[in-house]
Amino acid sequence: MISSNALPSIEERFIFTRKAKQKLLIALSIGVLLITCGIYIAANSHAPDNHHNVSWITRIWANIWLNAMYLTGISATGMFVVSYDYLSKAGWSVVIKRVAESLPGFLPVTGLVMLGVFLMGGHDLFHWTHHEVYVAGSPAYDKVLAGKQGYLNTPFFLARMVFYFVVWYWMWRKIRQYSLEEDQLGGTALYDRSVRVGTAFVVVFAITSSTSAWDFILSIDAHWFSTMFGWYTLAGWHVSGIAVITLIVVMLRERGYLRVVNASHLRDLGKMLFAWSIFWTYLWFCQYLLIYYSNQPEEVIYFIERFGGHGGVFKAPFFISMVLNFVFPFLILMPRDAKSTHSILKVASWSVIVGHYVEFYTNIMPGTVGGGAGFGPLEIGFSIVFFAAFAWSVSHQLGKANLIPKRHPMLEESLHHDIL
Repeated sequence: MISSNALPSIEERFIFTRKAKQKLLIALSIGVLLITCGIYIAANSHAPDNHHNVSWITRIWANIWLNAMYLTGISATGMFVVSYDYLSKAGWSVVIKRVAESLPGFLPVTGLVMLGVFLMGGHDLFHWTHHEVYVAGSPAYDKVLAGKQGYLNTPFFLARMVFYFVVWYWMWRKIRQYSLEEDQLGGTALYDRSVRVGTAFVVVFAITSSTSAWDFILSIDAHWFSTMFGWYTLAGWHVSGIAVITLIVVMLRERGYLRVVNASHLRDLGKMLFAWSIFWTYLWFCQYLLIYYSNQPEEVIYFIERFGGHGGVFKAPFFISMVLNFVFPFLILMPRDAKSTHSILKVASWSVIVGHYVEFYTNIMPGTVGGGAGFGPLEIGFSIVFFAAFAWSVSHQLGKANLIPKRHPMLEESLHHDIL
């Protein structure tokens, strides 16, 4: 094991400077200004959907839900990455471990936001929350939803939501505690505990990532069926999380931090970004192909709505997400050297981050605001506010500990990571 005396360069503390805080506060202010302008525009020129009236308030709830849900997945992915690295006993990633470890600190924020949105605007976003759809003989009675009432009911939904965030955050707090204590005490006891917690989280997340995808996204279109949706959503969350981790690592290196991170570490991050963008596309295509081949009404409605429904407003975003999530990163990350080049990694990461935001936009907006959807100051403003708050949380967590886990048992392997 390498100590701080043998390699002083591993003593690195991230400083969340006043200037950085000011920039984030300016971004937050710009976001709030754009939201205010967007609300004014939406309230005065909102076009109702062809099938039912959708208020501009619903569009606000939908945007908040979209951003909170997206960043929930990215935050939980940080814990997922740390956990499967422990489970597989990966050594190469130790020097960037603290970056992934910093992401889940934002989970309480998104959890409270989503809980608040559901309690105040759930009726606007989720059709199944209306009591009359379950009352036989009522004009609004829905036989399909009535058959799902055992799962899709408000008390059980709230219980599941609270369970997801409490368990994810609690397990992250345990593994974070062991990681920080390890910096002080060394040895392997805390590492072994982290392996156990990480293994447990992988099992828990294998289940809850799917059920939360059903709850947060799929239940918006409660008549639609897709047996692949849980894995498809997990792949989207995961590759977005990898893109965020890669982007943070590159930005830290450009600011003089993480000096022990070498081209091989960057290349491995680039490989993960490259591979998972392909894997997400594979799942997307498999889901599409199975639905296209079976041609069942309860399945094809999803693609009909997005290809031609609501005046075709979702057709362009649907195909833009494919270009940003697969075509573009696939082409620019294919060369070996590209995977370790800062500029290319940043462009590929931003492409994936924006691309999956657009993907989740096309998942959520058709079933919530329909033809009343748009993309303007309201959407841009909420995205800026949420991502600025997320950046603040990550920066705060990075500043709490040494950027390099200096007494991690596999630190030496990571420091000498070199792939020809």
